[in-house]
Amino acid sequence: MSIPPPVPPVRAPLWTQRVAPHPTESILPPQRTFDSEAAPRQEAPGSRRGRRGWLVLATRNPAKVAEIRTLLAPFPWPIYGLDAFPGAPDVEENASTYAGNALAKARAAAEFTLETAMADDSGLEVDALKGSPGVRSARFAGPDATDEERNRALLKLLEGVPWEQRTARFRCVIAVVRPSGEAWTEEGVVEGYITTEPRGDGGFGYDPIFWVPQLQKTFGEVGPEVKNRLSHRARAVRKARERLLREAEDGKP
Repeated sequence: MSIPPPVPPVRAPLWTQRVAPHPTESILPPQRTFDSEAAPRQEAPGSRRGRRGWLVLATRNPAKVAEIRTLLAPFPWPIYGLDAFPGAPDVEENASTYAGNALAKARAAAEFTLETAMADDSGLEVDALKGSPGVRSARFAGPDATDEERNRALLKLLEGVPWEQRTARFRCVIAVVRPSGEAWTEEGVVEGYITTEPRGDGGFGYDPIFWVPQLQKTFGEVGPEVKNRLSHRARAVRKARERLLREAEDGKP
């Protein structure tokens, strides 16, 4: 009777191995392959939940990645933006609510990376404009408008509006989606006024025209350390961080 040849040992594909970057290494994760051979897409995401225990921020905006990473600190797991995952899909933000947009982005990132994903959507709500630009804040004045162009367009609409009627608020909704599909949201709000002209060159977006009573300055006039104590995003991220840490204590990755 013939003896069958020895079977070579089976090596687990790299995408199944848990990798934790050394603190002195690059902030980018090791190159990760998402083709059908390395990570079969037909397998249910929930069955591969928590492969590495990373938190993926569903944004390609480096300023936002840096801000959220700072707000989450100290945090026990590596945090990466979408640019660290080649081929990750972009999601059109066409929902009618902040939560709808944030959930869509986080869900797409979680399904693609098979990691827990966090996304945010935020906007500026001006009372004199009946809550506009609101959920359309990022697309106000056109999809390709710069921050400066959006600020100018908003100030133009508010010409002649007295100070006491220039009340506004920043609102942020953070969505967290697990690879299993479990999802939840947190919200943060900060109240203020719209100035008559930009003040300061810090921050981004509408920061230079949003005046905060507690600071007696715009967000554009203060450093990130001060902004991160009061901002709408800071408040929402802190709530999300607390829940993630509580769930980790309960055994969730």
